[in-house]
Amino acid sequence: MDSTQQKQNASYNQSQSQPQSQRGLLDRFFKLSEHKTNIKTELVAGLTTFITMGYIIFVNPNIMADAGMDHGAAFVATCLGAALGCFLMGLYANWPVGLAPGMGLNAFFTYTVVGEMGYKWEVALGAVFISGVIFAILSIWKVREWLLNSIPMSMRFAMTAGVGLFLGLIGLKTAGIVVDNSATLLSMGSFTEPRTLLAAVCFLMIASLSYHKVFGAVFVSILAVTFAGWGMGLVEYHGIMSMPPSIAPTLLALDISGAMEVGMISVILAFLFVNMFDTAGTLMGVATSANLVRKDGYIENMSKALKADSTSSVFGALFGCPPVTSYIESAAGVAAGGRTGLTAVTIGLLFVAAMFLAPLAGMIPAYATAGALIYVAMLMMTGLKHIDWDDITNTIPAIIMVIMMPLTFSIANGVAMGFVTFTVLKLCSGKSSEISLSIYALTAIFIGKFIFL
Repeated sequence: MDSTQQKQNASYNQSQSQPQSQRGLLDRFFKLSEHKTNIKTELVAGLTTFITMGYIIFVNPNIMADAGMDHGAAFVATCLGAALGCFLMGLYANWPVGLAPGMGLNAFFTYTVVGEMGYKWEVALGAVFISGVIFAILSIWKVREWLLNSIPMSMRFAMTAGVGLFLGLIGLKTAGIVVDNSATLLSMGSFTEPRTLLAAVCFLMIASLSYHKVFGAVFVSILAVTFAGWGMGLVEYHGIMSMPPSIAPTLLALDISGAMEVGMISVILAFLFVNMFDTAGTLMGVATSANLVRKDGYIENMSKALKADSTSSVFGALFGCPPVTSYIESAAGVAAGGRTGLTAVTIGLLFVAAMFLAPLAGMIPAYATAGALIYVAMLMMTGLKHIDWDDITNTIPAIIMVIMMPLTFSIANGVAMGFVTFTVLKLCSGKSSEISLSIYALTAIFIGKFIFL
């Protein structure tokens, strides 16, 4: 047993010797003693998680600005959406999980729904809102468990890996490492271009610092490369702190009726499924690390955690956020001792405080955040190791889903082609028993999309 665990157990034993009425309000509300933790540990854990996931306050506004949204308003929306999600997770579910706009889904929002499909960002926000409402309804009913369990594991991991590859391509394109070519479609950019070189340095710096478990590796690397760009005359200094910009340009700007078009069905489903499976995987992982899983397999407050996550996307869309989801970086806070919702509330308060860093966020260049995009993409692709490579009826649909997301520049198209391929191969190989009712329904919807849209 290490010294940290000994201190936590000592604190727990001391608190347990006190009558319930004599324990502090925070101890009673968050059940700190029951989870063998204390206020100081929870605050440190919250700070740890915030530093590891804080890069989102720089990355998300840059991506959303490419969709035509006001950068300042997108920055405030990012902070508020994340803060609200953390408060819901902490106060309602009592889980040590941080939430923020999802990486990959924000890129899909901007570069596919708005960029490729030509919808206005207001309509895309409407689709986020609708998918959030559906997710919330599924989280209340037992349909959620049925749907999660009916999707094959290979397809779930492929979905996350495909989103990662899609995100990585966007990062490489933004960095200038990959450029368009009329003859070969894509080719390598020039590293003699300072911005391209700095983006590559940012990625390598993040990877190196992460390997050595440096605290806040992504956050530190983005700031370091921005400072380097400032020294090279590529970044203009605007200050560090100020009052938050107005959120008016994005607040309640969503167009729900516009998102009701038939053509948006696949977009809504893409937002829904990627968010749902990513959330389930993240929460399961964090629950195990935080000792929230009982010996009989029951996960404490899992239903509440899913409801908090899904509801966050609904309210986030009202502010102007892409789907808000649970972050796997929360595992860093759990490793620091976070066990209860006080950790999540601490993260939320730090996101609120971050709203006053708008000048700093406005200075962060795209090439600095591109390095972070590439690194996060690599992490998301590690799920490929869990795919069943011995059965081609599982492998081929998974591979198609993964590669078609970046090649068609659409998460929705990749998901659709993966499910259709899965159904066809299983039927042709005599394995129809492995096709669930939900897979049949989704396949029919996606085939209809390809034929009529």
